Amino acid sequence: MTRPLLISCLLAAAGTSSAFAPPKCTTAIRSIHETATTTTPKLNPLFSAITPPEERSDANPSTKFGSPLSDSLKDVNKSAIDFLKGTIFDTFFAGEDRAYARFYALETIARVPYFSYLSVLHLYETLGRWRRAKYLKLHFAESWNELHHLLIMEELGGNDKFFDRFLAQHIAFGYYAVVILAYLINPVFAYNLNEDVEEHAFATYDTYLTENEEKLKGLPAPQAAIDYYVEGDMYMFDEFQTECELRRPKIENLYDVFVAIRDDEGAHVQTMKSLQTELDVASIHDGECEVEIF
Repeated sequence: MTRPLLISCLLAAAGTSSAFAPPKCTTAIRSIHETATTTTPKLNPLFSAITPPEERSDANPSTKFGSPLSDSLKDVNKSAIDFLKGTIFDTFFAGEDRAYARFYALETIARVPYFSYLSVLHLYETLGRWRRAKYLKLHFAESWNELHHLLIMEELGGNDKFFDRFLAQHIAFGYYAVVILAYLINPVFAYNLNEDVEEHAFATYDTYLTENEEKLKGLPAPQAAIDYYVEGDMYMFDEFQTECELRRPKIENLYDVFVAIRDDEGAHVQTMKSLQTELDVASIHDGECEVEIF
């Protein structure tokens, strides 16, 4: 094939001058187009690790900076949480009399990822890479919720022993650094890890409620719970309800308090799941949910 004929065929194959293609190229052009159609992978422009940054969606941190996780990586996260539960919580916080100390440690650690997310998002904003105030507000609202869980456990005496405080706080310190690194590398990985943590928290509280229902119903609610769930400003409480559910927990005894905390953990699980997709989360107070706020 001569050079002019080759150039003409290539241009025709590219779809720029197919009207001028010599007859000899017809078969070659058809073969090229069929091969391209059947073998070129279809990439998700919203959520692909190899999509250029300037072309990626900025719906949430995962679509802007992350990439989907394989099932094996998700299994690694679950194994890490199971290992922490088995080696730390089931060892140092075993027994009925250690329940409040266990919950204190759990809440000390559970609020850390939201601090890590905020740190990285503030860094991105400072460097001019990305700014979405919505996610700063969301993660602060989540940390605010976990703070009040912690205040409740402290009022119940969960932090009475020095060893419990020392252990929980030092794990939290290391966990803060780990989540920052994970969030910088891939927000999806960090969100998936925290989804497993929150699922563990939900299951822990649910089991405790089942096993201690009668006893808890006979105990008064801590003042910290009343201040937060009943008498406090519910704006930040509403902001982490990304499923557009307007919750108003009933607090009459300690059982109700643990039900509210368990349900809070369930709401965090749903938010972490949503943040691993290309979907934007909803905010009740920004008019993105069809609910009446009273």
